[in-house]
Amino acid sequence: MSKVYLGLGSNLGDREENMRKAIQLIGERVGKVTKQSSFIETAPWGYESANRFLNAVVLCETSKKPREVLLLTQQIERDLGRKTKRHFKKNDVGSTSVETESYSDRPIDIDILLYDDLTVDEPDLQIPHPLMQERDFVMIPLKELTNP
Repeated sequence: MSKVYLGLGSNLGDREENMRKAIQLIGERVGKVTKQSSFIETAPWGYESANRFLNAVVLCETSKKPREVLLLTQQIERDLGRKTKRHFKKNDVGSTSVETESYSDRPIDIDILLYDDLTVDEPDLQIPHPLMQERDFVMIPLKELTNP
């Protein structure tokens, strides 16, 4: 079984219920959720909005490959009302940029942060998540799960 850390965020609708439902669906579709961080409330990152986020990180044990996890989490997002998803891309000089879609309010966002010690660098799937070190709303709950 592989260990995958997933970052979750919600800033539309019943944020806590969106998060709980996403975690439940991750457990049903991706694999057993073995750890869950506290929910933290944060300001939007990368854009302006009056809607604050609830964020958390879960650790999931899965037999799914990274691409399967991506497709399953994207389906969970759609099932919970997500309309669009942004994609990250490395540009010609090797830095990471957001491609095509801008950040926006959303009922749920699920990002693959880490998958075992695997590194993946594909146009629509980067592991470790390329921006996680820049985001306190990821690193604070991630450290809660990874530090004894």
